[in-house]
Amino acid sequence: MLDPGHNGGNGSHPAEINRQVPAGRGQTKPCNTTGTATNAGYPEHAFTFDVAQRVGKALTYKGIRVVYTRQDDTGVGPCVDRRAAIGNEAAAAAVVSIHADGSEAAGANGFHVAYSSPPLNAAQGEPSTRLARTLRDTMRESGFGPANYIGANGLSARADLAGLNLSTRPAALVECGNMRNAAEAARMTSAAGRQQYAAAIAAAIEAYLAA
Repeated sequence: MLDPGHNGGNGSHPAEINRQVPAGRGQTKPCNTTGTATNAGYPEHAFTFDVAQRVGKALTYKGIRVVYTRQDDTGVGPCVDRRAAIGNEAAAAAVVSIHADGSEAAGANGFHVAYSSPPLNAAQGEPSTRLARTLRDTMRESGFGPANYIGANGLSARADLAGLNLSTRPAALVECGNMRNAAEAARMTSAAGRQQYAAAIAAAIEAYLAA
């Protein structure tokens, strides 16, 4: 299952996306957010949707069945708890959420892969950490540098991400880079750059499923 972060209609529906939903570990969070954007205004939701479509096309070509959490970039949501439920209901062999960060820290750049920790079920243990490591390794082998401002060596253990907490399938979240970094923003804004991100993510998923 591919989960492109956010959605194009979120910004015009604040009441809907701000309502509290279950986030796992006894917590609640807003249904969703608008996401971030480059300094020039290219939005995260457009980036994630485009990359997810490219990843899905590559996987489908290889005979892998792909399910998406959203079908367009004009809707609202779905909420983070519903995104997890879609993967659970599909009995997905792997769940990959696609995002981009918006850190304002000086010089912040690079990708990182988040996974649920401490694990809440068996799927969040070795299967999810292996998925996260495979994504990290393949991104690095594809020429992307790990984040210099969050996590360690491209991995980030998280207990606060609802989509990961609520998943009963192997799941990881890829922050492809920092949209506020000029070089990474240029890459994300270009079709060629988005194809590079998609090729790396698709290769990682294929490698994970084949192992």
